[in-house]
Amino acid sequence: MSEDVPTAMFEILKKIQGDIAAVRADVGDFKRENRVEHERMETLIRKQRRDGAAVLVLMRSAAGDFEERLAAVEQQIALLDAREH
Repeated sequence: MSEDVPTAMFEILKKIQGDIAAVRADVGDFKRENRVEHERMETLIRKQRRDGAAVLVLMRSAAGDFEERLAAVEQQIALLDAREH
C-alpha cells in the first residue's frame, strides 16, 4: 500500500500540471480574443468620432446658411417697413 501512495501522488501531480497548462492555454486564447475585440471597438469608436465631427460640420454649415437667409429676410422686411413710413 505504501508503494501506491507515491504513484497516486505522482498521477495527481501530473493531472494538476495538465490542468494548469489547460488554464494557461484558455487564458491565452481569451487574451487574444479580447485583444481582437478591443481593436474592433477602437476602430468603431474612431469611426463614430469622425462621423460625429462630420455631422457637427454639416450642422454648423446649415446653421450659417440659415442665419444668412434669415438676415436677408430681415433686411427685406426692414426695407419694406422703411418704404411704408
